[in-house]
Amino acid sequence: MNAEFMQAFEQLAKEKGIAPEIVFDAVEAALISAYKRNFGSAQNVRVSLDRATGEIHVYARKNVVEEVQDSRLELSLAEAKAVDLRYELDDIVENEVTPRDFGRIAAQTAKQVVVQRIREAERGIIYEEFSNRESDILTGIVQRIEQKNVFIDLGKAEAILAPSEQISIESYKHGDRIKSYIIEVKKTTKGPQILVSRTHPGLLKRLFELEVPEIHDGVVEIKSVAREPGLRSKIAVYSRDENVDPVGACVGHKGMRVQTIVNELRGEKIDIVKWDTDPAQYISNALSPAKVVSVVVNEAEKVSKVVVPDYQLSLAIGKEGQNARLAAKLTGWKIDIKSESQAQASEE
Repeated sequence: MNAEFMQAFEQLAKEKGIAPEIVFDAVEAALISAYKRNFGSAQNVRVSLDRATGEIHVYARKNVVEEVQDSRLELSLAEAKAVDLRYELDDIVENEVTPRDFGRIAAQTAKQVVVQRIREAERGIIYEEFSNRESDILTGIVQRIEQKNVFIDLGKAEAILAPSEQISIESYKHGDRIKSYIIEVKKTTKGPQILVSRTHPGLLKRLFELEVPEIHDGVVEIKSVAREPGLRSKIAVYSRDENVDPVGACVGHKGMRVQTIVNELRGEKIDIVKWDTDPAQYISNALSPAKVVSVVVNEAEKVSKVVVPDYQLSLAIGKEGQNARLAAKLTGWKIDIKSESQAQASEE
């Protein structure tokens, strides 16, 4: 290997963000294997690769011992003294054994090692980049669909949207541009495996954080999220500034902010409710858009009894119990809903 080869070698390592010394050490280790493989040697050898000139030297190494058991690995003290009187027991004697045509094998081996190391380094960089973005949103393009798994091209890497993380009413096709939520980044032999979700509550939360400046700035806080992906969601919000309406901030002018998120989630309905320190008021808010007459809470059992006007009962419960179910999930309370007439009848 010549000096130009070594310079190109070092430059490439720097460009890929790898310390050149790490690559050189790996090349030397690979050259030892290449020497043993090509020259059938069981010797203990050391390879020296000159960082400037690219010159390669192979040295056989033997331990100085009292009694030689294996002449390929050991040397008697008398034999060592014949080479240099300064050798003592347990010293190592080196003898150059560089083959004449080793340069060609070395160049080929070095190239393979460099390619492998660069690939490993790039995978490591990609892993670090994406593992630091767990619980964040990525935008990518649907590349292909295999066995119901959707593979999303992220530019530097590929993400997998598993069937369990897909919204049941959504369909995905090649070329679709979609946002997804990173749930996990795994290290594999083929590089980082990025697992994403369209159903995770974190997706909805991050979409609001990106769309609503007041949330991004910390003035408005999302306290809780409940989702039935693709159908309906509820989020509870709170404002640290009494002059800022948290619900209004999330809805936006003429509903523009929330509509952007609804469009991204392909029509998923979103109820934005005001969080409250008072559980009764919070539960009442959570049942929006239904109007509530009264809420009685049992703090010990986290159970609440809610009374709504007769004409609001179906709205409070929702289609197939969806509104009540989401409100319970949002607040963490069990909610028992009755109409005014049902409540009066049970008291009689």
